[in-house]
Amino acid sequence: MTTGFRGRLTAYGDDAFSAYLRRVFLKSMGYTDDALDRPVIGIVDTFSAYNSCHATVPDLIAAIERGVMLAGGIPFRFPVISLHESFAAPTSMYLRNLMAMGVEEMIRAQPMDAVVLIGGCDKTVPALLMGAASAQVPAILEVTGPMLTGAFRGERVGACTDCRRFWADYRGGRLDAADLPAVTDQLGPTPGTCMVMGTASTMALVSEALGVMLPGGAAIPAVLSARRRQAERTGAAAVRLARDGGPTLDRVITPAAIDDALRVLMAIGGSTNALIHLTAIAGRLGIPVDLDRVDALGRETPVIVDLKPTGSHYMQELYEAGGFARIAAVLAPHLSLDRATVTGGTLAEALHAPPDWPQAVVRPLDRPVSDQGALAVLRGNLAPGGAVIKQSAAAAERLDHRGPALVFDGLEDLARRIDDPDLPVTPDHILVLRNAGPVGAPGMPEAGYLPIPAKLARAGVTDMVRISDARMSGTAYGTIVLHVTPEAAVGGPLALVKTDDLIHLDVPGRRLTLAVDTAELARRRAALDPAPPAPPRGYARLLHQAITQADRGCDFDFLTADGR
Repeated sequence: MTTGFRGRLTAYGDDAFSAYLRRVFLKSMGYTDDALDRPVIGIVDTFSAYNSCHATVPDLIAAIERGVMLAGGIPFRFPVISLHESFAAPTSMYLRNLMAMGVEEMIRAQPMDAVVLIGGCDKTVPALLMGAASAQVPAILEVTGPMLTGAFRGERVGACTDCRRFWADYRGGRLDAADLPAVTDQLGPTPGTCMVMGTASTMALVSEALGVMLPGGAAIPAVLSARRRQAERTGAAAVRLARDGGPTLDRVITPAAIDDALRVLMAIGGSTNALIHLTAIAGRLGIPVDLDRVDALGRETPVIVDLKPTGSHYMQELYEAGGFARIAAVLAPHLSLDRATVTGGTLAEALHAPPDWPQAVVRPLDRPVSDQGALAVLRGNLAPGGAVIKQSAAAAERLDHRGPALVFDGLEDLARRIDDPDLPVTPDHILVLRNAGPVGAPGMPEAGYLPIPAKLARAGVTDMVRISDARMSGTAYGTIVLHVTPEAAVGGPLALVKTDDLIHLDVPGRRLTLAVDTAELARRRAALDPAPPAPPRGYARLLHQAITQADRGCDFDFLTADGR
């Protein structure tokens, strides 16, 4: 195999000329012949002024470059799309696959013997792993790390579970508008990702479980010097990957690794989004993720990590407790510790359990935060392809609930009516949002966390059953059913629900059912309006035509290993 700058030559029809011309332009940047004969390490640069989670990326790149050069390699950074959930319309999920395509093609197009992936905000880590898995170049992940916490009126607070709590207080009249600036000063006090068990923290921990980053990398706060030292070690590890020729991600992300990552997802009280992302990553390598297996893991794996929104702590405290190694030490009897990681050894060799000092964040299996795992998979006539609920963050008294539906036909309808003082709603209603899935929204936004109607919020109601074909942030909480599949926009049963229809949510029985007979549902289906046409051009048209449903990871069908 041709390596270094002699690889992936521009197609001029004369390889010797291509290599000669490349060296001309490399030397124009001041490189010596000695530098150009070393292993080439690409560094994916995901810095963006729009991405606060990635504000420290320039510092991380400097540390990675230092590690690469100390190990005898030559680093080359290159930019790709950077996504931040709060700065991407209509949602960063809409662009995840575009980022993954960019990562894959830029790794394929440019000469590099290994690549360091830098991610952080929710959709960046899965996009990086999806792209690198398809590109089949040795790759190693470094994450930006979580923020530190702030304080408001003597209370420790942070993004974004507390963001949602304070906003609910404001909507319910328990917090004045004049207090909001002081609150926002404290919810995100440093650069980094959300410091609760949102999607960013979840993806960092499941990535360490997969074996695609160096041990200890998931939980280090963004602003600590330890994060830079981790980055330096990652740069050196990338040189070793280059010299050894791997392993590539297909040898690391195996069916056993996906199974372990799903178990960790359950144990940490992780984000529902991670299920979609892990399914997409696995799909790039031809590994199916079966929702029944996911539910079985949830039944047998308790939540052992006491972090918001399921618990009460923050990522900084998980780091101080020992990070992923502490979690793995508890789960060790249930993990495949003999599988390969990017360290070159096994997961068991990579993990060194921290000393057993007193800590309250990671619980033993016999004293869990919750007896069952974070997520449960529901089926029934309303979700024949499955739906997901984060049961660990739901109200126990609503996990078996019957109530009338109150239907919203899309995001605009929701925004227009949810705070109407005349809205016919009671706490027992089930709020239903449709046309917010992968095709319908488009992009499956984090709209599943429907706000409590204003008149109920002001009366003190803090939770209701909510059902949608959308997603929700991992930082959110409540009795919320998500990822209803198939979505309404492609003719799923959610399209047939009418206001006042009775719905039964039965989480213990894993059922989500609509109490309408099949003949009536058939009449409603016959009366449905035809699906709207595909967008006329560009990425929107591609997404409309090629995106898969939530149970297949919302990837583009032609990018999966089976190409369906």
